[in-house]
Formats: sequence, C-alpha cells, structure tokens
Amino acid sequence: MKKLLFILATLLSTIQIVQAQNPTKDAVLGEWLSESKDGKVLIFKQGDKYFGKLSWIKDAAKKDVNNPDASLRNQPLLGLVILKNFEFTGKAWEEGSIYDPKNGKSYSCNMKLKKADELEIRGFVGVSLLGRTTVWTKVK
Repeated sequence: MKKLLFILATLLSTIQIVQAQNPTKDAVLGEWLSESKDGKVLIFKQGDKYFGKLSWIKDAAKKDVNNPDASLRNQPLLGLVILKNFEFTGKAWEEGSIYDPKNGKSYSCNMKLKKADELEIRGFVGVSLLGRTTVWTKVK
C-alpha cells in the first residue's frame, strides 16, 4: 500500500512539472494569491493579451496614493489593473508590465509557471537580470 501511494504521489508530481514546462496558453487565467498573502490578482484575457487586476487586498479602502499621476491618487487599489499586455510565447507570458502600488512604479515583467499552481513573476528594469522575482499561488 505504501508503495502504491508513493508511486501515485510521484506520478502526480511529475505531471505537475510537465504541465509547468509545457503550459497551455490560458493556464495562467484565474485568481492568484501574492507571496506576501496581502492581495489576490485575477488574471484575465482580452484578445490575445493577458492582464491582471487586484481582486482582493487586506485593506479594501486603500487608495493608489503613490501613483505618479496626481489625478489618479484617489482611485481605489481594489480593481486596479496591475498586470498589462502579456503575450504567451509557448512557455511563458512575456513582454508585459507590472505596476507596484507600494511605490507607484511600473516595471517590465515576465511570468512563468513553476508548477500548475505556482506562478513566478519577474519584474525588472531594462534586462531581466536586474529585477525581483516573487511566486504567487493559484487560488482554488
């Protein structure tokens, strides 16, 4: 019985790894919990591009006070589109941007699945080497 459980667990892990290495283009769709667990982002598709908006934050009354555009500083963070214009390249979602409401800056960004339920987000300036990576977990 223990051998059977071990084999099943190994098989499921292998399937998840293969799915992450060869994702379908819409595998990224859905709601994702940030690594810090203080927000959720709903990733959706418009045409052939992928976007993400804040669907839950700990403080729902929070405003976009750090936005460089003073006229937008009073808008709520909840519902704000922070992921924009990602294209699926066969293995990852690239050429997009991510907005960080904590500092009001936007960064170039790529996303790829580590596992079927783990999304690696890489925000950077210029080249991908100059950036920061975070891992989001799919909400079930």
